[in-house]
Amino acid sequence: MQLARKIIIADDHPLFRTALQQAVKQIAPNAEIQQAESLPELQSVVEVHSDADLVLLDLNMPGAHGFSGLVFLRSHYPEVPVVVVSACEEPAIMCQAIDHEASGYIVKSSSLEQISEAIAHVLQGQVYLPLKARQHQHSPDVVAMDMAGKLASLTPQQFRVLTMMAEGMLNKQIAYDLEVSEATIKAHVTAIFRKLGVRTRTQAVIAVQSLDMQRDDLASEPSEV
Repeated sequence: MQLARKIIIADDHPLFRTALQQAVKQIAPNAEIQQAESLPELQSVVEVHSDADLVLLDLNMPGAHGFSGLVFLRSHYPEVPVVVVSACEEPAIMCQAIDHEASGYIVKSSSLEQISEAIAHVLQGQVYLPLKARQHQHSPDVVAMDMAGKLASLTPQQFRVLTMMAEGMLNKQIAYDLEVSEATIKAHVTAIFRKLGVRTRTQAVIAVQSLDMQRDDLASEPSEV
């Protein structure tokens, strides 16, 4: 049975993208596969292919801060299931991905057969989570979830601008890369501040960094900007 027509693979490692393609082909040999190597590239790909049946998402791609890519996809393309594919095997991180509305979590150490099984599970409308995550006692991070909701209110272009701000880019650099005027970027920045409830660029960057993955036994502090 053909489970999917189109799948997006977002991972910055070519070898693992190839492995994911192989896993997909085991269950959906005729599926069209689109690829992205960074969060900005993924944003462009999903705009064109918003009819995708599934996104396989690496959390640590260039341009991403923890769950920021997942939050973006779930807020702007809620009809497209997203499965996180990560080298992290911490049960707390797996549960946080589900908190942010991922449809599944696959660890990169899994065999091709296990990955194919997990993908098929999600394509059939179920949620896939490794056993040790299902057994993990977990309470959602209310503060992070609140900020995720605010980030979800950003438009795709505002989200791009915020991501570039988090990379340390100035307004004129962002304007050049996005091929718009600096005044347009300033307007986006003003809207971002309002929606996030912040007053400075540093506070806005810290807001997006709040989506970095948090282990139960070690909370990461935001980096200096």
